[in-house]
Amino acid sequence: MLTPVTDDDGAPFWEYAARGELRVQACAAPGCGRLRFPPRPCCPHCHSFDSEWRLMSGRGRIWSYVFPHPPLLPEYAAQAPYNTVVVELAEDPLIRLVGNVVAEPDAPLNSVAPERLRIGARVQVAFTGTDSGTTVPRWLLERP
Repeated sequence: MLTPVTDDDGAPFWEYAARGELRVQACAAPGCGRLRFPPRPCCPHCHSFDSEWRLMSGRGRIWSYVFPHPPLLPEYAAQAPYNTVVVELAEDPLIRLVGNVVAEPDAPLNSVAPERLRIGARVQVAFTGTDSGTTVPRWLLERP
């Protein structure tokens, strides 16, 4: 599995993930409070530099998905066919995260049959550790 590259703005996301928490950066300016992802130093709505990390429910819906064929990266060839999904969060459908739907947190990327995925399917976040020590969010179907 590829290891995410972290920067100063996104580092808290990965620190919270290591604790099993899905948090998203939000504007902390009075009167704004909008969520933003990916994380960045300035609010795109009010231009404030004040921010906080809000705990999300971990629930969402599949906004889009694909089964890369052939696998685009050699590291994933053994797990093909696997899915890559874009999940819109329940708290704000404009906040979308990319990941994989798996049967259980530590299952292989190809653990969910392709025919089980559909646009709008409800999912719940789960976290798993990688070989590099990074914890990444994955998604479980709410109705297995």
